[in-house]
Amino acid sequence: MGHTISRRGLLQGAAGVAAASTLAGCAMGGDDAEDDAKGETSASNPLGVKEDAPLEVVIFNGGFGEEYAKAHEAMYRQRHPQAEIKHSATQQIAETLQPRFVAGDPPDVVNNSGGSQIDFNGLVSQGALADLGELLDAPSLDDPDTKVRDTLLPGIVDVGSYDGKFLSLNYAYSAYGIWYSQKLFEAKGWAYPRTWDDMIALCKQIKAAGIAPWTYPGKHARYMSWPILAAAGKMGGLDVIKAIDNLEPNAWKHDAVKAAAEAYYQLAVDGYLQPGAEGMDHVQSQTEWCRGKAAFVSCGSWLENEQKAVTPPDFRMAVAPTPSLTTSDKMPYEAFRGTGSEPFVVPSKGKNVRGGLEYLRVMLSRQGAADFTRKVSSLTCVRGSSEGIDLGPGLTSVTGLIDASKGTAFTWLYSSYYRKLERERVDAASAELYAKRITAAQWCDKIQKSADEFAQDPAIKKYKRA
Repeated sequence: MGHTISRRGLLQGAAGVAAASTLAGCAMGGDDAEDDAKGETSASNPLGVKEDAPLEVVIFNGGFGEEYAKAHEAMYRQRHPQAEIKHSATQQIAETLQPRFVAGDPPDVVNNSGGSQIDFNGLVSQGALADLGELLDAPSLDDPDTKVRDTLLPGIVDVGSYDGKFLSLNYAYSAYGIWYSQKLFEAKGWAYPRTWDDMIALCKQIKAAGIAPWTYPGKHARYMSWPILAAAGKMGGLDVIKAIDNLEPNAWKHDAVKAAAEAYYQLAVDGYLQPGAEGMDHVQSQTEWCRGKAAFVSCGSWLENEQKAVTPPDFRMAVAPTPSLTTSDKMPYEAFRGTGSEPFVVPSKGKNVRGGLEYLRVMLSRQGAADFTRKVSSLTCVRGSSEGIDLGPGLTSVTGLIDASKGTAFTWLYSSYYRKLERERVDAASAELYAKRITAAQWCDKIQKSADEFAQDPAIKKYKRA
């Protein structure tokens, strides 16, 4: 996966390997600690930043690099010229910062990302993160009459909330859906299917044309659990997703989940999956797709950047929502899974918590967000911040997806709360499903059994999604 880990639902990586056990066993101070640096609040300084308080920012130096952060720091310095800013970047977030959290001497802003991110469950349970609620209610940098919370895309607050507190700002925005080549579809006279019946009918045509209808990464088969859950949520409503997030009994056996699993299992049964995909990783399957060997692939909006080295210049990749399963789905066809990634936190024991909140407010300005998109070819969680920027075909399609959804985007949080449930159990069950080693009903049973194990394990901290 290499550097691309920073772009794929990083809050889902809620377990920082070795960091988890160490953090869980070390008290790091509660979130009721008052920061040392606090200044006077005013219209121009609503969060009460102490003007000469130093600010320390630590960035995960992954796929997005660190240059975007230097631009944000320059914006902060313009607003608070007396503040000295200490910037550093590392790929070893947990190894570098875990001892500092334990010692009560963390930085003021941390981009807690990458394969070595610090375990969120440990940070949350120890009260090591400042509540960002005050940031949400502060006026945005661009319009004093608009709160920061009203500038964010749907789902950003949900995915960064634990036990009802907003603790993590997931700055990048990932839209998930089914991807296809506009060039191929126009050449063949195909239209993207809005219903599942139309999908199966089109798959038949695609296969007859000598192209595999779908490819998928059999080594990371959870990619194909995403359209199942998206279709289930659209069919049965958000309560179906919330039941899964809350580890409720039989949540994975809901009629909508069963129907969605049966639908996507049909792709395997009817021979609509690319031969050999079972042994491919995500890059291999996506490369096959870029080469025109398959028509559809399930992925998130990092796909364009991840595949830029092998995508033909006239390929014109596009993304669409999962097709509606029935004519009476509770969500519209346009609804899709959209969520944040690339988490930023303000440690509660930082010396300049106010400055940390203000730094995030700077990041959430239209200038700060647009600069990020220009530098790293990724959307941010800020509404409309990509307007006027020359985007590639894929990201242009993503913005169209967001606009068409009219606020109906949704997401699930079980993969954030309980990373191993998705990364190990759902991943393994999905590999068996698409290889036809188990049926759709057995897939539901298998994952439900795993979810029950997590629910009953007293060592695993539980979260409740309202």
